[in-house]
Amino acid sequence: MLLLTKEDIKKVFTMKDAIEADKEAFKIYTNKESEVPLRTNIQAPKEEGTMLFMPGYVEGLDCAGLKIVSVFPKNAEKGKPVIPATVLLMDGITGEVSSVLDGTYITQIRTGAASGAAIDILAKKDAKKGALIGTGGQACAQLEAMITARDLEEVKIFSRNPKKVEEFIEKAKIELSEYKTKFVPASSADEAVEDADVIVTATTSTVPLFDGNKIKKGATISAVGSYQPHMHEFDGTTLKRSDKIYFDSTDAVLSEAGDILTPLAEGIVTKEDFTGELGQVINGSIAGRENDEEIILFKTVGIAVQDIVTAKKIYDKAVENNIGLEW
Repeated sequence: MLLLTKEDIKKVFTMKDAIEADKEAFKIYTNKESEVPLRTNIQAPKEEGTMLFMPGYVEGLDCAGLKIVSVFPKNAEKGKPVIPATVLLMDGITGEVSSVLDGTYITQIRTGAASGAAIDILAKKDAKKGALIGTGGQACAQLEAMITARDLEEVKIFSRNPKKVEEFIEKAKIELSEYKTKFVPASSADEAVEDADVIVTATTSTVPLFDGNKIKKGATISAVGSYQPHMHEFDGTTLKRSDKIYFDSTDAVLSEAGDILTPLAEGIVTKEDFTGELGQVINGSIAGRENDEEIILFKTVGIAVQDIVTAKKIYDKAVENNIGLEW
């Protein structure tokens, strides 16, 4: 069994690799070439936390896996990851655990890569301005995915805590110094999104973050943060103005995402307004962006096949490069 830390993974796996892994994962999922039960969600009310158990199996890659991931916001006060996780990768032929990987980092890069995949496939080719709302544990990977998928000149960043925005930008300037994108603070979410070609939201907000009327024509939105029925990152106006609406998994989104469930219940949108899954665009069964005026929304809650495909790609590269600790 191979143990792989964050540092091991970073030696062999880039954000570009992660985006390609997610594209493959979405295609596998949509083509029904995987077994991915809806995740088990256990609440920890005392700590305002959530524990998620995400199993899956991909026969075509001869592997299976389980990710155990938690969302414990109070961890930030303790200097611990807000979204700690572990991934177990299993050999699909023998059923043995072949690797234990740093799931916190895998969660960060594969979730960032989901936005990267959506932006790469759906955003305007000449997109130059971005907006990132949220500066938590997901933010850096989301930012890197945005500027990997498109050569953005500028990304405006907003969080309710201006100090966190400043600290995040300073950190991003160091960690993403190889990119030429300018990172600037925004005074409000509305200011961040109003001129953006690409928008990523990565928060656990229970109320919409911005006025959907501020979204300009041609924008692509990747909404990442809402993964429970009471969470809402965008408003009904954003949905109504979106020309196309894609999901990572229709079943998962319609089971979990308050962003979609509440407007559905209120009659703001119907299921007929949903275009389909990103995997369908990838496999060519439905269209993606058809002109530069379309507002396109991608909603992702995350599916286990992303973790499994990403872990398998990392594991294969680690073995090839003799990286990691055998146990």
